[in-house]
Amino acid sequence: MAHDHDAENSLSATLGRIPLFAGLAAEERRLLANQFRPRSFRRGETIFLRGDPGESFYVVETGRVKISLASTDGKEMILALLGEGDFFGELSLLDGASRSADAVAVDPSRAQLLHRSDFRTFLEAHPSVPFVLLELLTRLLRHNAEIIEDAAFLDIPARLARVLLQLAGAEADHELEGVPETPRIKQAELAGMVGATRESVNRWLRFYERQGIIRADHGKFAILRPDALRRRIY
Repeated sequence: MAHDHDAENSLSATLGRIPLFAGLAAEERRLLANQFRPRSFRRGETIFLRGDPGESFYVVETGRVKISLASTDGKEMILALLGEGDFFGELSLLDGASRSADAVAVDPSRAQLLHRSDFRTFLEAHPSVPFVLLELLTRLLRHNAEIIEDAAFLDIPARLARVLLQLAGAEADHELEGVPETPRIKQAELAGMVGATRESVNRWLRFYERQGIIRADHGKFAILRPDALRRRIY
């Protein structure tokens, strides 16, 4: 029982860091946390595919989840790589329409799942939440528009520069503490986020490393000169 209570408090705290639920009072988040159910996924397991019914929202507890789009000829565009505390499937809470992308567990993963029907019941008791949903949807649309714009107007080294900065949390031009670093990521995953072949991405990674702009370290990339990457974008 104590374990369940601790898990509930942990999820409630996580919900407080998610924009969708950050505006809720602590007791409201606790009540909502009771509606989530745990799910575990094997490495490589499909959570849902584009076109599947959208019936639930997920919060990642452990592992990593890839959100992507695939073309008919097998090419893949990775929209996001999500880890602990990240979330996905939020559009299903809004409209219940079919999934707009694929979700696959990159590593053995555990997530907390909220069914749309349970969320609608919660909304009836908390009518202020839809306004927060609109803000979240706006941010999502802006992010997707940025991906489309990058693919249309930026070359591969510029797209790579943007992705490295995003992964390291160094997009903004402000003073950073220490050297920003990306999470561990496979080059195939990085290529999917850039929208280029692995060979092209590898070539430009080596170029940036020779220039002293980044440093590769066992699957992670230290951003030694964020300003140089930002200049490559703009």
